Amino acid sequence: MVSGTIFGEYSSAVPVDRLWKATFCDGHNLMPKILPVIISSIDVLEGDGAGVGTVKKFNFTDAIKDCSYVKDRVEVMDHENHRVKYSILEGGALGVKVKSYSVEVCLTSTNEGGCLAKMNIAYESMGESLLSEEDANELQQGIFAMVKAVDAHLVENPTAYA
Repeated sequence: MVSGTIFGEYSSAVPVDRLWKATFCDGHNLMPKILPVIISSIDVLEGDGAGVGTVKKFNFTDAIKDCSYVKDRVEVMDHENHRVKYSILEGGALGVKVKSYSVEVCLTSTNEGGCLAKMNIAYESMGESLLSEEDANELQQGIFAMVKAVDAHLVENPTAYA
């Protein structure tokens, strides 16, 4: 078992408060509506859906071949600094490609009026080597795909989450 980290960034033209609210405060309601081909539903199993201790189950459609769901728990929800951290409890790459992993995303405002999303995935591998570049990229892109979909929705709907 080896510990690894994956870093990623995504720039958005959407203001930080709007992207934060839509993605991390109301994502459990919004994402199944805007990504119905990928996410069939998101169940809030514990908590209020947006606070520390919240446990959510992302149920995927048949479009996702390798997993049917991912269950996570919010560990940090800092609304003031637009920072969230959650641990994966079940599903996804867990037990298949990694022994454990957590995701931290921080949104910061840009001078242009949009925001920058910085993501850090910390993981423990199943074996004695780090994830391959392909597997690391796949894990990162899966998470950013949801943020990008919300971003596109907000651009198309400028009054949503204003």
